[in-house]
Amino acid sequence: MKKLFAEFFGTYWLVFGGCGSALFAAGIPNLGIGFAGVALAFGLTVLTMAYAVGHISGGHFNPAVSFGLWAGGRFPAKDLLPYIISQCIGALAAAGTLFIIWTGKAGNAINNTQAGAFASNGYGAFSPDGYSLQSAFIAEFVLTLFFLLVILGATDKFANGRFAGIAIGLALTLIHLISIPITNTSVNPARSLSQAIFVGGEPLSQVWLFWVAPILGAIVAGFIYKSLLQNHDAA
Repeated sequence: MKKLFAEFFGTYWLVFGGCGSALFAAGIPNLGIGFAGVALAFGLTVLTMAYAVGHISGGHFNPAVSFGLWAGGRFPAKDLLPYIISQCIGALAAAGTLFIIWTGKAGNAINNTQAGAFASNGYGAFSPDGYSLQSAFIAEFVLTLFFLLVILGATDKFANGRFAGIAIGLALTLIHLISIPITNTSVNPARSLSQAIFVGGEPLSQVWLFWVAPILGAIVAGFIYKSLLQNHDAA
């Protein structure tokens, strides 16, 4: 249960910190943090929670990461479902908190016909810069694949594990710097689901892509690392 609570709190912090920065701090005239600030915020959420609770649960905070670690031989299949449920509940709880805060300002309402509404992910008309389904799928697949390669490499028993959280947090920052204009960046099915549920409409109907592409990318990364990169012969 401690592992599941750690995943709940870690995913809550990721969604609250990352999506919260997009909702509250990104667009303030002259003072807003913009895309770069939101990218850094997502990276910082993972970095801080990796050191706070990573030693308890492994610090997944993301169903795609759990699948990737399973594919890489680092995580048992029997724990996949409990971890994913905990991650999704944590993400939904964070989205609910954000919704309460967001609607506490006069004039704030969720417009589910607008790209990126309530920090949701999307493609086509719901992509921040109008990228197609194909572009969104490729971006989410490739970026999640490399995210898992970083995670698997940084946490390898032959790597310097003290700095794993920094490498992983910076990787997530870079991923957001690349892909916020494409999909508003997911690489995390729980993060996408939580925001889409509150938005509804077309963003919710598009959320399938932000489960399928990241999970496929993560699984491919797990097999690549285990088969081609992992040092099985080192003493």
